[in-house]
Amino acid sequence: MENENVKNTVFVFIDASNLWEAFKAKGRFIDYESTIKHINQEFGASTIKTFYYTAYPADGTRTYNLDEKHKFFTYLKKGLGFAVIKKELKRIKVVNKDGERIEEKGNMDVEITIDVLHHFKKYNTAVFFTGDSDFLALVTYLRNHGKKVFIFSSKNNISQELRTGADGYTDILGIDGIWGRELKHRGELEKGI
Repeated sequence: MENENVKNTVFVFIDASNLWEAFKAKGRFIDYESTIKHINQEFGASTIKTFYYTAYPADGTRTYNLDEKHKFFTYLKKGLGFAVIKKELKRIKVVNKDGERIEEKGNMDVEITIDVLHHFKKYNTAVFFTGDSDFLALVTYLRNHGKKVFIFSSKNNISQELRTGADGYTDILGIDGIWGRELKHRGELEKGI
């Protein structure tokens, strides 16, 4: 029998870097306050908890100041009550026939999976903002254990397996009222926010 305390509890897991393609397609960032209101209305949640996962550049690796990014994380945490899980991008030297270059990696799949399973008994509906097919095994596990799972992503960034493997899929590009400030391009596009 389902625990009454989690009957209408929705946990939202946002893979920030995975949303980047949607932001570029829309030309805007998501307004997270409006987005959570939308989720709350759509699912009739009595309780909603949001987790935001991101990797950010190490100090000194960009020509621009990272203070705004850290202020944004603080706003999500203190202003909206999100759990913000962040880490520095890992810088890896890659050597091939053309020489050396630095690649940056900031995958948060393991952190997301740990939190989803750690909080398993606290929610009955999981909402993922990601299109990454790597999450199919987790989605299948949750559904096989009585959870409802919904995917929010964009048509240009959703794997077919994930789109069809959940209880529902929503293309965020078609949701009115969740889009915020305009996406501004730097010399080199920044992944993240």
